[in-house]
Amino acid sequence: MKNTGLFLLCIACFFCAAAQQAVPVFVSGTEGHKSYRIPAILQLPGKDLIAFCEGRVNGAGDFGDINIVMKRSADGGKTWSSLQTIVDADSLQAGNPAPVIDLTDPVYPQGRIFLFYNTGNNHEGEVRKGKGLREVWYKTSVDNGQSWSPAVNITVQVHRPRQPAVNRAYDFAEDWRSYANTPGHAMQFRQGRYRGRIFVAANHSAGDPQKQFMDYRAFGFYTDDHGSSFHVGKELSVAGSNESMAAELGNSRLMMNSRNQRGDIRARIVSVSSDGGATWDSTFFDHNLPDPVNQGSLLNIGVRKGKNILAFCNAADEKRRDNLTLRISFDEGRTWARTIPIDKSAGNTGDFTAYSDLAKISGRKLGVLYERNGYREIVFRTVKWK
Repeated sequence: MKNTGLFLLCIACFFCAAAQQAVPVFVSGTEGHKSYRIPAILQLPGKDLIAFCEGRVNGAGDFGDINIVMKRSADGGKTWSSLQTIVDADSLQAGNPAPVIDLTDPVYPQGRIFLFYNTGNNHEGEVRKGKGLREVWYKTSVDNGQSWSPAVNITVQVHRPRQPAVNRAYDFAEDWRSYANTPGHAMQFRQGRYRGRIFVAANHSAGDPQKQFMDYRAFGFYTDDHGSSFHVGKELSVAGSNESMAAELGNSRLMMNSRNQRGDIRARIVSVSSDGGATWDSTFFDHNLPDPVNQGSLLNIGVRKGKNILAFCNAADEKRRDNLTLRISFDEGRTWARTIPIDKSAGNTGDFTAYSDLAKISGRKLGVLYERNGYREIVFRTVKWK
């Protein structure tokens, strides 16, 4: 009986320890916001973690009074600071935080954080009809997120909205309408021909709304001069391609992983570029990455035998947002050798996992910041992947 009791105690401790790994970071109804969504995370050079998301003041809807907020952890994600508001667009929307650290600018040898984001003055459906505008901005920090620069509006450089003639700044022929940065981190090339390039995955709609969201296309924009100027890359060939994230491959190549908004094929769209995201060599559906029309996160986490190791995380279910799963590829996304369950509901349709972002914690551990419990909280969990 003593041995049995000890065994049961060990089992209880095991599950307790597993449960403690998921640490609440942003909890709906606290710290001035009724809802928190769209997580993004970075590990800083000093190993601190900074987590961003949308703080939705009045409810869970995608439009309204929405701020970009941040928290910090100095102990690997075990505890988190109080909330800091980084962007407040008054009663309008500020969202889609896409952070990245520029580690190649000689002016800032300790690194400079870029936080790209969008603002909007109407619901997505109305913007798709031409009734509203989405803009693109960034802020920077040179003290690891303690303070932030004034916002810089780069809409004219990376967006192509056609607005009334009274606003000539936005009078383009392409007629882009809805617009969003990647939900999650942006990326910077660390080596090769494009070393230093910051690439921000994005998507837009063009012209009047079409059935099955065929008016959407994914693409990306980038800077080679540390934010002084920006360039727009070519769109994907797949109509309906939407929320995306990118990662560096070998030989100066780039991979972008996108959501299929049409929903006709419940798998991720994968695109590869050999010119740093300016154009695309190939685009295909990876049926090894099932997806319920949701966001996914992609991260380069190292090199093994000359091949870049990639981590991918999404709600790996073709029917509903749930079953958050981490996958590891040792051959730059050709195959996914390891599958690691992260979180799954107990069958309650109101309790599910959705958006996520990844950060490399160490050579063996990743941090996953993700939406849980039916959008009622954003939590952080460390995962040993090898």
